[in-house]
Amino acid sequence: MLIIFSSGILTAQDIKDTVIDKQSLIIPILKNDTSNFKRLGLENKTLKDTILRKENKPAPFKMRKSPWTAVGFSALFPGLGQFYNESYWKLPVIAVITGYLGYSYFYNNSKFMDYRDKYTASQDSLNPNGQAVYKSLREFYRNQRDQFFLYFGLFYLINLADAYVDAHLYDFNVSNKIRVNLFSNKSLLKLNFNF
Repeated sequence: MLIIFSSGILTAQDIKDTVIDKQSLIIPILKNDTSNFKRLGLENKTLKDTILRKENKPAPFKMRKSPWTAVGFSALFPGLGQFYNESYWKLPVIAVITGYLGYSYFYNNSKFMDYRDKYTASQDSLNPNGQAVYKSLREFYRNQRDQFFLYFGLFYLINLADAYVDAHLYDFNVSNKIRVNLFSNKSLLKLNFNF
């Protein structure tokens, strides 16, 4: 980048060795002379800012809920990890879904075993293939049983993932007042949104 003045061209080396003060004047900085630096008041500001940053160092963050403990509890019994994370509203949801999936699995399994036995009993020397109705019902209830077992397994994994994420978000501050600052305090235009 070149800056053209009436007296000539200012090179990159000249720009490197200059500082713009409060009146927007270009002042050359000499390598061993810090009077211009002191004159601008930058030395005190920099020193104060450095001291404040060291003194106001935040304490290290420590989570109050362990994600892996929550996963372990949910692995033992679905919903126990959510109870550990104090997400009590999730307990009835998990209990209803677990109950429904468990009931459907055992219902379809008992129907499968009934029609399996009926199909086996319908096979004899005159009809070695048995009755086709019992065979199709046996296959239908076996497929239903296997699907509900898959659904239960997926729900179990979702339960574990939810307990893990919920423990991570336990310390997250959720307040009713949301404030968004789009610009810093030193800008001319300041927008604040308060909800």
